[in-house]
Amino acid sequence: MTAIPDMRQIVGSHDLLLVTLDTLRFDVAEELAAAGRLPNLAAVLPGGRWERRHSPGSFTYAAHQAILAGFLPTPATPDGPHPRLFAARFGGSETTEARTWVFDTPDLPSALAAAGYRTVCVGGVGFFNKQGPLGSVLPGMFQQSYWEPEFGVPSPTSFEAQVACVEQVTAEQPPGQPLFLLLNVSALHQPNWFHLPGATRADGDTRASHAAALEYVDAHIGRLFAAMSRRRPCFAIVCSDHGTAYGEDGYTGHRIGHEVVWTVPYAHFTLPTGSHQSHRSPA
Repeated sequence: MTAIPDMRQIVGSHDLLLVTLDTLRFDVAEELAAAGRLPNLAAVLPGGRWERRHSPGSFTYAAHQAILAGFLPTPATPDGPHPRLFAARFGGSETTEARTWVFDTPDLPSALAAAGYRTVCVGGVGFFNKQGPLGSVLPGMFQQSYWEPEFGVPSPTSFEAQVACVEQVTAEQPPGQPLFLLLNVSALHQPNWFHLPGATRADGDTRASHAAALEYVDAHIGRLFAAMSRRRPCFAIVCSDHGTAYGEDGYTGHRIGHEVVWTVPYAHFTLPTGSHQSHRSPA
């Protein structure tokens, strides 16, 4: 398991970045990192590897409700209980320990706002589109939220547009105020066939196009890390909210109790101030 920092020291002194790579499977993420196909992510992943964890939910809405209450994906090892980085205060918790940042509000965004953070959400999939009551719940937890059609799942350039939004947010950030930013990355979610060179709509979404979408994200994620670490150190959490099936055991999609859905990649790490540089992605 990745070492747990003292979050009581991190909160207040660091900007905080939570990147949810919506629908990313652990096996695909692990294979690409091992093959050297994720140079920007591998440069920051502890040991260059993803940690194998279990999601708290099998689809975006459920998983994010849990994550934003402090229940990040749990290490997929039987040697628990596993201490948490953030936790709402309640008696009898077995995963709250001395290094946990404990809060007294119902969710992490409101707790960080009370601690002086500006809280910002840059949405991706439909649960963040603010086009109805359901799509407004998650972004409504934040002081500011952004969503445009260009950020959504049908856009082949969604992540570039999202990163440009983050760059604008950080450029406008008051110098003395820390920032908590959630970026829900939509590029991995179906449809993703257009990220695979030579694929057509008729080919549909596949495990290979899912992998190609992750390579697309890696090609641009250096800009995100640079923007978030420009002003002060940034503590980053990069993980999937859930995986998805591409025909395994006859299943397609998510919101099901299958291993490829529950098992997700996870990492947390600190980006030192002004230290991040992008690496060229493989052709």
